[in-house]
Amino acid sequence: MSSQEISRHIIRQMALQALFPLDFNADLSKQDAIYHAIELEHQDMLDEEQENFVPAYLDRLVAGVCAHKAELDDTIQKHLKKGWTLARLPKMDLTILRIAIYEMVYEADVPNKVALNEAIELAKTFSDDQSRKFVNGLLSTINGELEEKAKA
Repeated sequence: MSSQEISRHIIRQMALQALFPLDFNADLSKQDAIYHAIELEHQDMLDEEQENFVPAYLDRLVAGVCAHKAELDDTIQKHLKKGWTLARLPKMDLTILRIAIYEMVYEADVPNKVALNEAIELAKTFSDDQSRKFVNGLLSTINGELEEKAKA
């Protein structure tokens, strides 16, 4: 299986599965988290020596979200309703938001609408309907602001 055969949708799911435990486990390395995410559903990507094949975009997403986490969290916090904090958000939703905002801001080849739709799909798969609506609302607002900035 080559990286060309793995859709970005699958890669985003793996990024979510890699980033999620990194929030809870300070001892976990980024690389171990990525390998674990691959092993969850894509055992066929590992050969006999357990040499891991890591899609470049997966590595970029996880590294990018980790590198910009404080800034991403700051953006999310600014858009939460009064009285809400990041700590009150379900960790899964927070991770989905981080991935989407990272893509919107730093991945020029990913249209913002694609990042937004992918986040909604991840919320449908890994969260619930309430989370899906929340993720959609927050990201739609951020997307609107980014589009305004781009025009200015």
